[in-house]
Parts: sequence; C-alpha cells; structure tokens
Amino acid sequence: MSNRRTEADVILIGAGIMSATLGTLLKELVPDWEITVFEKLETAGEESSNEWNNAGTGHSALCELNYTVEKQDGSIDISKAIKINEQFQVSKQFWSYLVNSNLIRNPQDFIRPLPHMSLVQGEKNVAFLKKRFEALSNNPLFQGMEFSDNPEKLTEWIPLIMEGRTSKEAIAVTKIDSGTDVNFGALTRHLFDHLKNENVTIKYKHQVEDIKRTEDGSWELKVWNIDSGAIERHTAKFVFIGAGGWSLPLLQKTGIPESKHIGGFPVSGLFLVCNNPEIVAKHHAKVYGKAAVGAPPMSVPHLDTRYIDKKKSLLFGPFAGFSPKFLKTGSNLDLLRSVKPNNLLTMLAAGAKNMPLTKYLIGQLMLSKEQRIEELREFIPNAKSEDWDIVVAGQRVQVIKDTDGGKGTLQFGTEVITGANGSIAALLGASPGASTAVHVMLEVIKKCFPEHLKAWEPKIKEMIPSYGMSLVENPELIREIQTSTSQALGLSENLSLQELPNGSSKLERQTILV
Repeated sequence: MSNRRTEADVILIGAGIMSATLGTLLKELVPDWEITVFEKLETAGEESSNEWNNAGTGHSALCELNYTVEKQDGSIDISKAIKINEQFQVSKQFWSYLVNSNLIRNPQDFIRPLPHMSLVQGEKNVAFLKKRFEALSNNPLFQGMEFSDNPEKLTEWIPLIMEGRTSKEAIAVTKIDSGTDVNFGALTRHLFDHLKNENVTIKYKHQVEDIKRTEDGSWELKVWNIDSGAIERHTAKFVFIGAGGWSLPLLQKTGIPESKHIGGFPVSGLFLVCNNPEIVAKHHAKVYGKAAVGAPPMSVPHLDTRYIDKKKSLLFGPFAGFSPKFLKTGSNLDLLRSVKPNNLLTMLAAGAKNMPLTKYLIGQLMLSKEQRIEELREFIPNAKSEDWDIVVAGQRVQVIKDTDGGKGTLQFGTEVITGANGSIAALLGASPGASTAVHVMLEVIKKCFPEHLKAWEPKIKEMIPSYGMSLVENPELIREIQTSTSQALGLSENLSLQELPNGSSKLERQTILV
C-alpha cells in the first residue's frame, strides 16, 4: 500500500470524449497548466464514447424527429432542432481548428459525410413529416433538405428499404446530404494522443475511489492503482467528472449540495449488425424513424451506415434493455448503491411516474432475436435473420431530479452539475452527448473559470469563429463555416476506401453539397 501524493491544476476523471474535449480546450487556453487524467480501463474511449457503444450520428437534428415537436395548433416547434444543430456546428469548428493546426490528423478516421434521412409511414405521420420539412427547409441551417413521398424517388434514395415493400401504406422521407457519421471512439483516441504529446499525465487502470474537499478548497482524490494495488492521493484546484454513467456515484461522493436529490436510471441497448456485405453495400445513409409509444428518445429506431475500423457497416436499433449497471464494465449493485437518503423519494417518484417506460423496457427485454428481426422488417422488408448479429451497446444513465415539473422527473438530455464555487463539475445524462461535447465543455469553462473568460475569449474565437453568436441569425456566417469545416474535415468531396469483410475493396466517391 502507498499514499504517494501528487498535485495538479486540473484533474479529469474518465478518458472519454468529454474529458478529451475539455482537456484539449484547456491546453489551448492555458498550455502551462498541469492536467492529470484517471481512467479505470486500459485505453481511452472504451465506454460510452466507443464506436460500438453509441449510434455514431453527428446529432444536428437533420433526421431526429424527437427534436421537432408538433404543437397543439398543428405547427412544428423547431427551436430545439436549431439549438442542437448550432451546437454540432461548434464541434465541427473546433475539430477543424485542430486539423488545420496539425494537432490531430486524418479526420476521415473519425468523421465522414453521410446523408441523414427521416422515414415515416401512415398518412398522419406523412403529414407531420411534410410540415416538419416545410418548417426546417426555410431555415439556413437546414438548407438542401428534400422531401418525397414518391415511391420511384424513394427507391432511388433508399433502395434496400423499398426493395420487396408490398404495403400500400403511405410512406415519406426527408433527405439532406450534409449529415455525418462520427466515430467518437476514434476521435477520443486522437485527442488523447494529442494530449499525451502535450505532456498531459494520463493514468490508465486507475480507479477513483473517493473525492473530498481539503481545507484550502482544493479536492483530494483517493485513487486505486489497479495494477499495483496501491492507493494514491492526488489533489487539484479543479476536478471534472466525465466518467459516463459512473459520474453520478462520484458526484455523490463529493458531498456538495448540488449532488443531492439527483438519481440515475440506467438503460442499456442492443444493435443488430449486418454480416452480409452485399446488403451493406445497398444502403448509404442514416435513416431515423419514429419512437414507439412509451419509448425513451434514445430508442428511436434507425438504420445506419457506419464506418468502423475503416470498414463500412450497417446497424439497426437500438433495442432498449435494462441492467442495474451504470457502466458496461460496472457492477450489478450500481443502481442500488446510488440510492441515498437524500434521493430516495426522488427515485420512488420517478418510478411511479414512468410506468409506461418500465412496461416498454420489460417488453424490450423479452424480445427474441426473431422478434427484433420483425421490427427490422419495418425498415427492410426482406431482412433475413441469418444476415444479422446482435451487438450489446453501451450503458446510459438518465438523470432523475426534482424540477418545476414535479418530483422525480426523468431527464433525457445532457446535464452539467457544478459546485457553487466552480471548483468541481460533473457531466450527467445522455443524448445528444458526444455530438455537442465542445459546446458542453465551453459551458463548463464559463461556469467554472469566469475570472479567466475575458482573457481567454480571443483564443476561443480563434478556435470557434461563431463563439458568442447565433448562427441562425447570420446566414452568411453559416455558409462560411459550413464551407471551411467541410474543407478541413474532408466532407466536401471525400474519396474513401471501403474495405469489405471478404478482403475486396472499392472506391466510393461521396459528394456533399454545402
């Protein structure tokens, strides 16, 4: 046993996309600060950020129907879609800055151009999609969106989905070519390679056991070195908890008032992955449908082209599941241990208010593979069970808190909890998560380092030209940013080598209009 102590300016807990982003931002703003990262696994980006544990969608509200709500008067509220889109533009600007500065290379490793589509069936849903299209296509952030309910046009856009379709039910699709597929695992690894080159101390196989405030206002972490078995003590003036589902238990250990009356509800997921390269080759888009009644937003069904390990893949899902673990590599006791006297009533209220969700999750857990294939056939009528395998995706912990809407309200977004003096922050929640990592980490910087903000602002604007501005109110700036980021990230005209499982390969020319 050891009690070796070290000091740093900043400690980041968890080697995922959020810590990677915050660490990279801070290293650009204050290069001389000492930053230490603790990760309990062997490498970066292995939990929620891993490419097999999330949908890989560059969430920008181009296809996600749950970001546009039909109001009682029949109009479509696109305010959330605008917000999400603008936040993703911030991420693309920062990634472009890193590429242009040669801080990270080969952007095709983590981002590729890919059409985003929304697919609905039934006359009522078609009418909704058309109104959504009309509301969005007039907005400069969504220029280039197309709508069609013409079977011939849809066969051109989505041949695999239209093949063998005999139903006479109305069907419609919106399509926009400026969407992306993002490999957040690869991006996370790129960022941590950069941070290592910047002399950031990254300690893998180190698990944070406890966090306590010291007399001088700093934070002391009790850290278990998994390899040696030693217990280490590390202190820092600022701590960021970006440990995915494990952020909530770590936040609770701090004892700060802001950690009280907050609970977490874990939701797991499964994807169907196509193992037939001929079928994979027939589809080239992310196609999102509508969520089932009672389903959480993260369970919106979608058929996605993905690029993982430089290979084109096809995934369908997610199918929701339940596990009491807060991490994929967590313990079955995680949920039980997160229940404290200060959040017990909050958790009980959430259970009583979310019976439809509970019923939905139980139904999802009981599905057989063939029943999942039947759901896939809503998208691909000719789907065969032998062409698809099941992959277990990552764990998500949805925030439960007391709000103006009542006690025990289940939150489906991403939420940052900060201590009153800004010396500690934790990221909780899920979607849209990784896609908006840069925006979220800038919010952390604003809340936790207000005394530095004025001095840092010029550098922030260098990295993110739209910082402090509303893109939707500046159409010319939108065009400039879309052009510059597309060029930097290789999204304008991208020659990508598609390696197929049988070892053959072909060149696909993908053109994205900006």
